[in-house]
Amino acid sequence: MTPQGVSEICFEETYAVPQDQTARSLFAKLPHGSDYAQTLIECLATGYLVAVVESICIREMQLHVDPAVEVVVGRTVHIEHRGPIPPATRLRLRGWVEGVGERSATFRVQAHDDHELVFDGTVTLVAAHRASIESRIAAKVGALETARGWQRI
Repeated sequence: MTPQGVSEICFEETYAVPQDQTARSLFAKLPHGSDYAQTLIECLATGYLVAVVESICIREMQLHVDPAVEVVVGRTVHIEHRGPIPPATRLRLRGWVEGVGERSATFRVQAHDDHELVFDGTVTLVAAHRASIESRIAAKVGALETARGWQRI
């Protein structure tokens, strides 16, 4: 990661909210939410909103890492979903890097619709060593498989 380049990141863009990213649509796909999904509102689900914001921050940070050696991963997300966002709404997202660590960056992001501020939050990302993360994942998969094997006995 190049800390100097990361520290200068800022972005502004728009995002049109698709119909299939509503709370009702998301929860209908989840086993714990399918029973009550139809009682929810037809507005952008907070989970999708976080994914949109995180994906933009990751895209921007990717420009400052060596993808053969590093992978950008999420560490912390703090958000305030401040207002309803109906489908077809055009969001204006604005973000900038608020702080840089040795291998991390914290982004401040705000989103407005034509009426109000609907999102305010921070996303902290880490430029992790790809081999290390892949090794940790493999070790965890092995441990989970071993645990499942013990549970069958």
